[in-house]
Amino acid sequence: MAGLKHEDNFLFTSESVNEGHPDKLCDQVSDSILDACLEQDPASKVACETATKTGMVMVFGEITTGAKVNYEEIVRKTCKEIGFISEDVGLDADNCKVLVHIEE
Repeated sequence: MAGLKHEDNFLFTSESVNEGHPDKLCDQVSDSILDACLEQDPASKVACETATKTGMVMVFGEITTGAKVNYEEIVRKTCKEIGFISEDVGLDADNCKVLVHIEE
């Protein structure tokens, strides 16, 4: 495109996922962990990521906080609240494997 100035070029991209997509579950779990830390210690520093696949949720990252947080409990509670309560939907919150690797 000859003659266009650099500021005339603009590329906008976005991603959208449907309800029940693993990305939405991961976002909810990470947000719930952040909320739990901040509730007890407003000065918490949370760099937490979540990944999931059939039958498993993994939480990892670095968290600096004075809060006492049971990460596995938060993962299971969040999964239940969303509706992941059976292997038929890809994840059973009560029986899935939960891996936690948080550097504190």
